[in-house]
Amino acid sequence: MTESLLGNRNINQLAFVVKDIESANVAFTKLLGIKKGEPFLTGDSTVSKVIFKGEPTDSKSKLAFLNTPTVQFELIEPDKNPGTMREYLDTAGEGIHHIAFDVDSIQKRLPVMEKSGYPVLQAGEFTSSEGRYVYVDTLDDHKTLVELLESAEPRQTEWEKPEDDSVQPLLGTNKVEQLAIVVKDLDATADAYCRLLDMEKPSIIHSGSPEVTNVIYKGKPTEGKSRYMFFNTPLIQIELIEPGDSPSTWKHHLETYGEGVHHISFVVKDMDEKMKMLEKMGYPVIQTGNFYNGKGRYAYMDTTSTYKVIIELLERFDT
Repeated sequence: MTESLLGNRNINQLAFVVKDIESANVAFTKLLGIKKGEPFLTGDSTVSKVIFKGEPTDSKSKLAFLNTPTVQFELIEPDKNPGTMREYLDTAGEGIHHIAFDVDSIQKRLPVMEKSGYPVLQAGEFTSSEGRYVYVDTLDDHKTLVELLESAEPRQTEWEKPEDDSVQPLLGTNKVEQLAIVVKDLDATADAYCRLLDMEKPSIIHSGSPEVTNVIYKGKPTEGKSRYMFFNTPLIQIELIEPGDSPSTWKHHLETYGEGVHHISFVVKDMDEKMKMLEKMGYPVIQTGNFYNGKGRYAYMDTTSTYKVIIELLERFDT
């Protein structure tokens, strides 16, 4: 096999664009049960040297980095100046803006991405350490942007246990299991991820019989037809979902918002208890069902008001 486009398959950051970083930071810290990181403001144009769509911009953002045992969460509150985060907030609203990879050399990797059809969208320099970043426009193929990060020294992404032992993850875990993306054409999107990650194409999984899956969407039974593929990267699994013609949260997302990130997943114990807890917090159930093979079950919770993305609870049955 050839080398992946970026030299590795380590998706090690999920980045959220938010309107209010202070409230988002508190909420995500409680969700993940992690050591709180304080937001900071990026430097001015003499430091950050931001270039957006080929033009210099005075764009600045407030950032917060939240380290979990696997992927890092980045929270971004952009100012009003032109930039990809500002554009995302104005057009799509709050949500997951990009996934990130640490690379050995942007100068080495960027031409490979550009030759593959992924031009530079925005570039700049780090504020609090020596390094730089580039966002490449992978939206059409991968349904999210990809960021390349180059640091003089390894970035601080290690999880630190909170000093207060009473601080625990809200869901009993702070390991993000999956990033799930709804797509129109499963095969085409999978081909793009195969090229990006240099991975063999996974098998297509079909949704299974209604007798097994027992899908309930908005309180009503549905076949919940869909096709899936799973890409296992070192830190997080990428799930691609192509909805069928029956009612489902995936079909609703595709028809309402288009292709893109649908949810993040956590594997939990006592799923019924976690569902009740989230419902009491004001996050209703959207859809529930069993795995296609009957070896587990899931529940999508409408957590978008606080966490800017749907949270899926996964419970695996002991076999």
